[in-house]
Amino acid sequence: MTAPTALRGNAVASRPGKFPAPRRIPRVGLQLTVSLTLITVIVAAAILAPWVAPYGPLDGDPSSKYLPIGADGHLLGTDELGRDLLSRVIYGARTSLLLSVASVAGATVVGTVVGLLAAFTGPRISAVIMRATDVAFAFPVILVAIALAALLGTGKSVVVIAVVIAVTPYVTRIVFSEAKTQRELEYVEAARSLGARRADIIFREVFPNISASVVVYATGLVGTMIVFSASLSAVGIGVQPPEADWGQMIASGAKVVISGNMHVAVVPGLAVLVTSLAFTWLGDALNDRFHTRTRGEAR
Repeated sequence: MTAPTALRGNAVASRPGKFPAPRRIPRVGLQLTVSLTLITVIVAAAILAPWVAPYGPLDGDPSSKYLPIGADGHLLGTDELGRDLLSRVIYGARTSLLLSVASVAGATVVGTVVGLLAAFTGPRISAVIMRATDVAFAFPVILVAIALAALLGTGKSVVVIAVVIAVTPYVTRIVFSEAKTQRELEYVEAARSLGARRADIIFREVFPNISASVVVYATGLVGTMIVFSASLSAVGIGVQPPEADWGQMIASGAKVVISGNMHVAVVPGLAVLVTSLAFTWLGDALNDRFHTRTRGEAR
């Protein structure tokens, strides 16, 4: 009698001298691990800045300006006022993360509410809301920020308001599309047949089923907004001196790149790049994992 195919396969795999192939780390798992590690380190450094930064963000010595990387106890060198770049990068993380997360959170809340209402109101109101979002897409974010700066002045509030105004239509579009799909499913029809109110259907039935997609999208947006907030500060609209901010540091460092002090601009530029990529990778990894799980449940 011949052995079953499965047993023959096991016998071949377990022969002496045969070793199982090494397990490969899934791409999504590796990307998720790397991004979470980077974000954890950056957030921890920002929160613990008074304890981990070697100097205060405003402590400077004009006689020690433009020190190179690693000189005289300054791991990343100093800027034009002799301030420690490592300390200012750490304190600048606080500002960048706070502005980016706060603005994306505000846009996500507003966009989610508007998108849900658009999906569950009449076709006329829904059409008006979605046409308004189309109009909003036509305005570049930087122009919105400049207009707000002309009306309200410069500062952190301008960055937050500009991002909320600019990003809300994108969130609204995503939520509207997801909610419109959920609206046609059986559990919503069942809730209607049981006499559930529209508000209960929207916020108790539909929202929990689209919240994962909203969170994934918002996570990726944080990375984009870190670059945007740094850009506004670099052109003088966002955070104002002498507060530590990555955009300001890049702008001031760009003025002395030609003189050979590239590190003054490169160091904060790398901070923006790494942090933005970390949140973007996290959003992509969560999106891949979420859709993989969804496809698995659908089978």
